[in-house]
Amino acid sequence: MNELLSRAAPLRMRPRVLVPADPRRPRGAPVGTEAVVVGGGIAGISAAVVLAERGVAVTLVEAADTLGGRLGAWPHTLPDGTEQVVEHGFHAFFRHYYTWRAMLRRIDPELSFLRPVGGYPVISREWPAEDLTGLPGSPPLNLVALFARSPSLGLRDLLSSNQSLAAQLLAYDRARTTARFDEMPAAEFLASLGMSDRAQAMLFEAFARSFFADPGALSAAELIAMFHYYFLGNPEGIGFDAPDTDHLTCIWAPFRTYLESLGAEVLTGSRVSAITPVDRHLWQVEIDAAPSLRTRHLVLATDPGALRDLVAGSPDTRVAAPKLARKAAAIEVAPPFAVTRLWLDRDVAAERATFNAVSREPTLDSVTIYSRLERPSAEWAARTGGSVVELHSYACDAPDVDAATARMRAELAALWPETAAAEVVHVAQRMEATAPTWPPGGAGTRPAVTGDARGVRIAGDHVDSPFLTGLMERASLTGVLAANDILDEVGAGPEEILGVPQRGLLARR
Repeated sequence: MNELLSRAAPLRMRPRVLVPADPRRPRGAPVGTEAVVVGGGIAGISAAVVLAERGVAVTLVEAADTLGGRLGAWPHTLPDGTEQVVEHGFHAFFRHYYTWRAMLRRIDPELSFLRPVGGYPVISREWPAEDLTGLPGSPPLNLVALFARSPSLGLRDLLSSNQSLAAQLLAYDRARTTARFDEMPAAEFLASLGMSDRAQAMLFEAFARSFFADPGALSAAELIAMFHYYFLGNPEGIGFDAPDTDHLTCIWAPFRTYLESLGAEVLTGSRVSAITPVDRHLWQVEIDAAPSLRTRHLVLATDPGALRDLVAGSPDTRVAAPKLARKAAAIEVAPPFAVTRLWLDRDVAAERATFNAVSREPTLDSVTIYSRLERPSAEWAARTGGSVVELHSYACDAPDVDAATARMRAELAALWPETAAAEVVHVAQRMEATAPTWPPGGAGTRPAVTGDARGVRIAGDHVDSPFLTGLMERASLTGVLAANDILDEVGAGPEEILGVPQRGLLARR
């Protein structure tokens, strides 16, 4: 233990400079540099912001009517005429999302719209809640504290566990971890740890499902990587924040204004149907019901299924870039996720946490009390005496969104009995399959930021990043990497990128 404590020194746990700025190179791009960014989610916005700040003439093309991708938001009218904005669902803005937070500081330098969520328990109808709030940030102190206070993970689990296998959670190394564990399902890895069923359910399975996959369909290498990224190699701890108002108001409308102030053109409601290589290393971007665009620098920052379909619908690109075509065709999309927001006629119990992960329910994976999270929902609840509750299901196997909502509401009633008699004043529900998946054996099959299609860069949370990241941060970081590649081509210096330590405490040197 002393060795572990010494290896967790503050210097070791500080953020790393993954990509340094280069003061020897000009910051601005040459006059006349232009780029087209397809996709207005986190990845596309991150690429567009960096490029536009450097003087690149950016055209951002987004298929939906609003920006944001899976973090998107749009206006919604309640039956009483109240205007609300709803999102794809709750997202945690972790404090080690350095790239994404750096982007957000462009529109709010103090990040004043973010607030700590507070406690975030894992709840179950079978076992008492497991609350991970307040653990130390640095490993292995956070691991020691978890064993000391967790009702689900005790000394018996530690002594009876497969300790050599468990040590792999602290020994993350991209090459070695991938080689040994990529073919193994996460469920098999967790079962092999030899810990109690309760510890698996309350600590490991709930975490695994937050990556849009059932543990049986998730690579154990990805699970180990994400444990390192979010818990065992993260200098900020596992605390996170959330916006205090809707995403459209605090994120996407300001980003659009910011980009347009830099001279960027933002086209929403504009679906790109094909990309075609043309003379002199240019790309023609075909847009439904709009004139096509030509560009030397193209960033594809779509969701994974849209990228697969776009390349499939671009026959000349498949010929010119067979590696991209092969990897795009192999992209797998996670099973559908369902998001249901309920406006109830009464409040939930006062002791309920704002955000709750849910363990071992057939459908329900998390519950968020929006009326305790964001101002518009809180104002509606204060005026009506009700509450606004959002339910999530990842890797949802319900046949349709109505069935998913019914199942989740029934499971919520079993967890929170006070909701059983609540009347649903209004419901907004979505079920879609747009998230990436990381199945066993998938390493090396995903597109990288750059490849054999000269002038084309790929960005998004489905992209094979050279640096360890996850979820929103992976999207933002790959967007910045795409922008940096363009800047490098035209002779400008890169945008600095920070990240967490890229290897575990016990990784062999």
